[in-house]
Amino acid sequence: MQDTFIQAYPKLLQPSVSVAGLWLAHGDEPLLSQWLIDALRPHWRAQNYAIKRIELISVKSWQEVLSELGSQSLFDDASALIVTGNHKPDKAVLAELERFAVEAQTNAGSHSLLWLTPKQDKRSQSSKWFAPFAKYGTVIDCNLYNEQQRQQLLQIQAQNFGLRLSQEAWQLLMSHTEHHLLSAYQTLWRLSYLFAPQLTAHNEDSEPPSNAPQPTNNVALDIKDLQAALVSDAQFSVFDLSDAMLAGNSTQVAKIIFQLKATDEPTTLVLWAISKDMRQIIQLMDGQDPQALGIWRSKQGLYQQACRRQTQSQTAEWPALLYRCDQAIKGLVRQPAWELLLQAALELAGKRLFAMR
Repeated sequence: MQDTFIQAYPKLLQPSVSVAGLWLAHGDEPLLSQWLIDALRPHWRAQNYAIKRIELISVKSWQEVLSELGSQSLFDDASALIVTGNHKPDKAVLAELERFAVEAQTNAGSHSLLWLTPKQDKRSQSSKWFAPFAKYGTVIDCNLYNEQQRQQLLQIQAQNFGLRLSQEAWQLLMSHTEHHLLSAYQTLWRLSYLFAPQLTAHNEDSEPPSNAPQPTNNVALDIKDLQAALVSDAQFSVFDLSDAMLAGNSTQVAKIIFQLKATDEPTTLVLWAISKDMRQIIQLMDGQDPQALGIWRSKQGLYQQACRRQTQSQTAEWPALLYRCDQAIKGLVRQPAWELLLQAALELAGKRLFAMR
């Protein structure tokens, strides 16, 4: 079965969902992947699943996945495996996954496997490795294709936060956040602390917000409420960092990085913002169309400005720098992660701190 996220997500918020078997979620929007996990987690817990994570560092990592899928005995709890990484299973692994998926359809106590991958195009979806998930499992397309879908998902989150925005307030919110899903979600989260702190506290003490009961006493906000809240909100986000990097404002980049560090912004989120912009600049310099890359028209000028500051030889070094940032975040190298993130952000802004090796 194949669903879009907007179709699948409301179904997962229902009280009882069968989660055994194969699940595959593909997309380039990390927040949707996290919401999917948050939606599945209460069902895993209710059905006594032990939640485990496995990262595919090579094709051989699939043996660890198969070992976990075959470990269930009469006395063991089933496992919910969250698998990350883009290494495709080989023919032998595919046969085992297909066998597992077929058995899971008739055995409610079977394991649950959720594989999170980058966005898969139509050609990839017709590949042999994709077939067991589409035929015997559940495939969820974690991408948003229009503004209506984005607002529909955000309205669900607003309800969970105990908020109800007027249409004018929604328009201001989307304009203020430049139609970025994460930025809009963060703004809703901050609004909930300003206007509905009791409801927010209740949700945080229960299951994740995406599965909490819908509050019946939502706080109504109009455009004046939202304007006042946005003016008082001076905290930087990763989207402010993106704008500063693309504009080549190295002073502002450093200021934002230091504040993100001081406020304990997740380093993985900062790396995501930097790598996204670096990847799109590389693609633009290779001649790809900005609209095809999903770059908003209002930001295309900033991206073109950033492209003019770089050369092909400079951007060729970016993947190695991003990889080193990722290693630092995971604790695999001694250099502090924030130091490398600052180096990468300034590199994108056109300010090279050190010669890269």
